Amino acid sequence: MSFHNNNNNNNNHDNHHEHHHHQNGTINNHHNHNHHHHDVRTTGGSSSFRVQSDHCRYTETAIFSKYTYETTLVDGNVVKPVRTQLLFRTERKLPRVGVMLIGLGGNNGSTCVAGALANQLGLQWHTKEGTKTSNYWGSLLLSSTLKLGHDVRTGQAVYTPLHDMLPMIHPNHHIVAWHGWDINKMKLGDAMQRAQVLDYDLQQQLYPHLQQMPPPLPSVYYPDFIAANQQGRADNVVPGTKYEQLQQLQLDIQNFKRQHELDKCFLVWTANTERFSELLPGVNDTAEHLSQSIQRGESEISASTLFAVASILEGCTFLNGSPQNTFVPGVLELARQRGVFIGGDDFKSGQTKLKSVLVDFLVSAGIKPLSIVSYNHLGNNDGMNLSAPNQFRSKEISKSNVVDDMVASNRILYPSKDEHPDHVVVIKYVPTVGDSKRAMDEYTSEIFMGGKNTIVVHNMCEDSLLATPLIYDLIILAELCERIKVKKLDDNDENGSSFWDDAGESTDEDDDDVKYSNKNGWESFHSVLSLLSYMLKAPMVPDGAPVVNALFPQRQAIVNVLRACLGLAPENHMNLEHRFESSLNQLQQQQLQSQTNGGRSYENGFGLQNGHH
Repeated sequence: MSFHNNNNNNNNHDNHHEHHHHQNGTINNHHNHNHHHHDVRTTGGSSSFRVQSDHCRYTETAIFSKYTYETTLVDGNVVKPVRTQLLFRTERKLPRVGVMLIGLGGNNGSTCVAGALANQLGLQWHTKEGTKTSNYWGSLLLSSTLKLGHDVRTGQAVYTPLHDMLPMIHPNHHIVAWHGWDINKMKLGDAMQRAQVLDYDLQQQLYPHLQQMPPPLPSVYYPDFIAANQQGRADNVVPGTKYEQLQQLQLDIQNFKRQHELDKCFLVWTANTERFSELLPGVNDTAEHLSQSIQRGESEISASTLFAVASILEGCTFLNGSPQNTFVPGVLELARQRGVFIGGDDFKSGQTKLKSVLVDFLVSAGIKPLSIVSYNHLGNNDGMNLSAPNQFRSKEISKSNVVDDMVASNRILYPSKDEHPDHVVVIKYVPTVGDSKRAMDEYTSEIFMGGKNTIVVHNMCEDSLLATPLIYDLIILAELCERIKVKKLDDNDENGSSFWDDAGESTDEDDDDVKYSNKNGWESFHSVLSLLSYMLKAPMVPDGAPVVNALFPQRQAIVNVLRACLGLAPENHMNLEHRFESSLNQLQQQQLQSQTNGGRSYENGFGLQNGHH
């Protein structure tokens, strides 16, 4: 028995149409932004930009760029610079997107839908601190900027929102429907009130809208995988065998896509942390064995794995926001076979995000962390579930591995591969604090001449308000990656003579076979979408790829991929144009010439070129 789809269309690139009919009770967008004109808000004075370069070409359907990827290989004591010529293609048409959350009625799920609705409606609400306005703060892609370049007149840095670098979907405009599953049948308005995350006045405004939305679909409930204290919530459960449940999940996805006429659908696991699944030969080690195990109803197939399989079979990217090993080897193989993206594991929102910054700082500064002790207590349902030992162990693993790559990067401090800082993680359930998690960390390090340095951090985290923007980011970035293709250019094409021959015009038909296939030389990202690592506590990477946990390298990877898609060099922070007298003099001359010539752009001795206007 092999996996199969319940419908005839098993790819996730449906035909794109404009739609103006919307179902009642869902978050809908009445605007259709099909083409991105690359009008970008910058904080350096210019209102928009368009790349002016022989290495970047805009067509009606795509942005093409030629990019030289430079890296360094080390062979013993020989260091070799390597240059690879690449051609990027980014499709410009933005799809009509729907999102299905597993754990829709939980704190994260209800806050995610409520937050998107509040932003779409432009709601304001009153608090004791004054009037607040809906925003997407905490989202990397919607609320942060990157350095685009230097202003030709002043030499000052010009910044632009990450979201405006390339055509990207926006929750206000392109995510037209939210739905999902939950083991509890409570309606979303009541679930929002139960979560006690949002301010009261905002809840009052959102409540009637959320109550009109369809209640959560029945979900899959395996008591052995989550804490026994969750049993009281489980009044909305899919009946039948595991195979029958899989078929029902697929049917739910198909109905959702059809009802809302979606081009793409994304599934996000934001439900309870499960215990780890045991990896067993013949059960979950291959896609074929996993299929047979679901048919037999094997006990080690978790609910999250079943959802991941259903998502992959329906051609929908699956994102895992909890720490359990949802992506057993059989799921990884199935995702590769079907060419569907998967990303995980565990939202990185508070304590671990800060840890990935602090440890990177200490080790990079030549300071040796000796011990890291992390204590948490929280009072939401996540904390209640994590009070069970097996579920805590899943979280402990995802939190503990975050420092490994940073320690391994400095053999001066840690000469033995077996040497690591003492790293302890404690999580306790304290109902009084609700969603306001407390995180207390102590970092003890050895400094110069055997001295000791201790850093203590007390962090009060609004747990769901930090996690929810990550859900938006994961969906936005994963969707963008579905529209990016790359091909390697011929080594002898150094001058780009066949650049535009290789680019050509793209069609939807080019991409309909397998998402990351090497059709006509074009290739997508690997199905294990490691570019999402910034948002994830225990980032998954393809087999053979190194795991990067340090936060700023993770962010720069995203930034530089966006730049590469426009044929722009990576941001290297060298700023050589500001470090030599000759270049500073030339910059002053350019500023005078720019004022004289009405702001025309000039190139300086270090290749600085204004790409605006």
